[in-house]
Amino acid sequence: MRLLVTGAAGLLGRELLRSAAYEVVPAYHSQPVPGGVRLDVRDRGNVREVIRAVRPDGIIHTAYRQDDWLTTADGAVNVALESPGARLVFVSTDAVFGPRTTPYAEHELPCPTTPYGAAKAAAETAIRAVARRAVIARTSLIVGSDGTSEEEQRVRRLTAGEPGAFYTENIRCPVHVSDLASALLELLVGEVDGIAHVAGPQALSRLELGRLLAIRDGLDPHALPSEPGPPSEIRLDSRRTQELLKTRLRPAGEFLSR
Repeated sequence: MRLLVTGAAGLLGRELLRSAAYEVVPAYHSQPVPGGVRLDVRDRGNVREVIRAVRPDGIIHTAYRQDDWLTTADGAVNVALESPGARLVFVSTDAVFGPRTTPYAEHELPCPTTPYGAAKAAAETAIRAVARRAVIARTSLIVGSDGTSEEEQRVRRLTAGEPGAFYTENIRCPVHVSDLASALLELLVGEVDGIAHVAGPQALSRLELGRLLAIRDGLDPHALPSEPGPPSEIRLDSRRTQELLKTRLRPAGEFLSR
């Protein structure tokens, strides 16, 4: 199998390149990746050229920008429209939902409350219409081990005294980047179509997650400033997808244990 990974310079893209057992072609936009091809997903003509040149059997689309509708929404649709012969896995987000106290299952309709969530929800809807065999893999906060993930960097900045705070009422289901990459590669070659939830089984506040990261990295967890923040509890119920996977999606308390 020849696999095209978009957003290959990002945290998830790099992990997919490292762990995939296939011939992988990395696609990047602004930060070059060795052996990669430059791809502007906002330009449908460029998407067509790259896909015709690479001729992938599968595509894992990780590219996005939170503040850019053209990249996040239109870009994902361009990839879906120009890859009719390839198996597509589109990485979506828990932000397609709004806050509530009970978990969201795969069959529930998006109800975003942020522009980023709305862009991902729009992409999901269009992809389901034009690429019926595509997998839409919703995930949550992605955490790594090398200090490059957003949450890891925030912990280091705030324990060093930079301004900011971790919210106690912002609750998500963090997933380790290696677990997520392994699950996406399984979904790529599996029989699952449609929506899949691929998040960790443990719900944590941003403060709880930050403290676990601080302890893992030998920092003072009590040095992290906190405040309630706007209430935002969004949990994905990933049990159905987990039953179909060999990859075990570990709770954050486990993968961040020293």
